[in-house]
Amino acid sequence: MSDADLIARIEEQEERLRFDRFDNDDAWRLGVLLADTARERGLSVTIDIRRGGQQLFHAALPGTAPDNDRWIDRKVRVVERFQASSYLVGRRLAAKGRTLDESQGVEPAGYAAHGGAFPIHVRGTGVVGVVTVSGLPQADDHALVVDVLESFLR
Repeated sequence: MSDADLIARIEEQEERLRFDRFDNDDAWRLGVLLADTARERGLSVTIDIRRGGQQLFHAALPGTAPDNDRWIDRKVRVVERFQASSYLVGRRLAAKGRTLDESQGVEPAGYAAHGGAFPIHVRGTGVVGVVTVSGLPQADDHALVVDVLESFLR
């Protein structure tokens, strides 16, 4: 798949996977669904869901490490700053031969434009939070979040 095709696919996902509302109970149900799905697939991931800067759900499945939490923090900052998934930001930069650095006004050690953090977008409101997975290759982190969001929002 070309860079342009991948970017268009991620943009379509972000446009389609939006919520009518999102509260603490939604975060819990989404987090449990992510954890159950990861367990069923035998995946070692850490899962994090935040709204308005508050962590509403966090689970570290067997085989994960504290470093996964650091990656989550860095990916979340990308979504909060750019209002787009960490994977989309990274793919857009890569398509231009660029990296996330001071030219975008960020300190690279604090940000990771790698797949796995996806905006929680509420229709009529905008981005209110972030759902993040860490532990797999970036495309797989992103795909897991998208797969579960698709199930959750049906």
